Amino acid sequence: MIVTLTVNPAIDRNVATDRLVFEDRSYILSTSEGAGGRGINASSVIHAFGGKTLAIAPSGGPAGERFEQFLAGCGFPVDFVRIRNPIRTNLTITDRQGLSVKLNELGPSMNKKELDNVVQAVRQHLPGASWLMLCGSLPPDVPPDFYARLIKLAGKAKVRTQLDTDGDALIEGLEAKPTVVTPNQQEAERLLNKAIVMRTHFLEAAERIRAMGAESVVMSLGSRGAVGAYRDGLIEAIPPRVDVVCPIGAGDALAAAFVWAMAEKNDFADAVRWGVAEGTASARLPGVRFAGLEQAREIYGKVEMRTARN
Repeated sequence: MIVTLTVNPAIDRNVATDRLVFEDRSYILSTSEGAGGRGINASSVIHAFGGKTLAIAPSGGPAGERFEQFLAGCGFPVDFVRIRNPIRTNLTITDRQGLSVKLNELGPSMNKKELDNVVQAVRQHLPGASWLMLCGSLPPDVPPDFYARLIKLAGKAKVRTQLDTDGDALIEGLEAKPTVVTPNQQEAERLLNKAIVMRTHFLEAAERIRAMGAESVVMSLGSRGAVGAYRDGLIEAIPPRVDVVCPIGAGDALAAAFVWAMAEKNDFADAVRWGVAEGTASARLPGVRFAGLEQAREIYGKVEMRTARN
């Protein structure tokens, strides 16, 4: 069982336009809504790959009711933790050329009792879990060490952890020594307070982040693939060139496929390859959608793996 936690879930509103331009009109081609959040996305990918997963997420207000309705037929179990305030709504706008703008609300305030209930939900499901995925931003007023607490809790239960977040929550979480962290390029730049532009920068950044406490690092680089740092050294996974339709969510897909593959074979390099294959395959799809196993397998055979030398 791979357990995912989305502590700041959302209703994702997706808008497709003919073009994204400044100071001129664009035309909306289609709109859609669905349940969103990095952990929900991760569980969707794992389920599509045939893996066993359970998602944990707070739910409150009218948006929470719609959130639960969207997930009613998702195919995997979801443990909803009731909260007082309504969950957020996020807006993604994408045009025909693959350009995207993502606008996220901050999310609901949660009191101590509500946060304790989230922790209790995680604790309840750890005995049957092989991995705990801690996904996304923290809502306002949630202490930045929240994920660190859960990483330590999972460690005591012998459950491996993946951390996918940003800012202070990432800094605090790294100190708790997660099994893997999966920042994208921008998150890594903010963490290290430096630009990461060239190949040597990617490799150095992955090593530096691993030195901050994580057992391993998978840094996603969009169309450039990913760099992995682990006990055996550094690796690069380079995808084939594809026509990108919507890159939003590709990083979530990468992280989910990586954890799924680690749960299946516990081979780090192969898991990075699966992650890049799924992220690349998902970026070819319109809107915020995720590729299935066969679509990812098609890309998997074309991902070039390199043992990196910094």
